[in-house]
Amino acid sequence: MKILTANRLTDGEAVWFSTSKGWAETIGDAELAGDKEAEAHLQAIGDAAYANNEVVDVNLIDVELTDGAIVPSRLRERIRAAGPTNRNDLGKQARPDAGQAA
Repeated sequence: MKILTANRLTDGEAVWFSTSKGWAETIGDAELAGDKEAEAHLQAIGDAAYANNEVVDVNLIDVELTDGAIVPSRLRERIRAAGPTNRNDLGKQARPDAGQAA
C-alpha cells in the first residue's frame, strides 16, 4: 500500500493527501492506494498540487496497516509523521489528534 505525502509550500509542514480530498497535517486519515491505478490517481493529485504551488517534495511512500493505524515503512517517513525524535513534547506527536505514527 502507498500514500501520498508532501510538504506544504506556505510553511514547510509535512502533509498527507487525505480521504477528505485535501492535505492533512496528520497521517491517520491518509488515502490508501492498494493498486497501480490508485497510485497513479494519487500521483496525478500530487503533480497537480505541485504545479499549483500548494506543495513540494511530493512522494508516494510505502505504508502498512498495523492495528488499523497507517505506519510508514521507512524510518524517515515515521519521523516526518511524528516529529522530532529528541523531544516528544514537540511536533506532531505532541498534538492530541496525532494518532499512531510509529
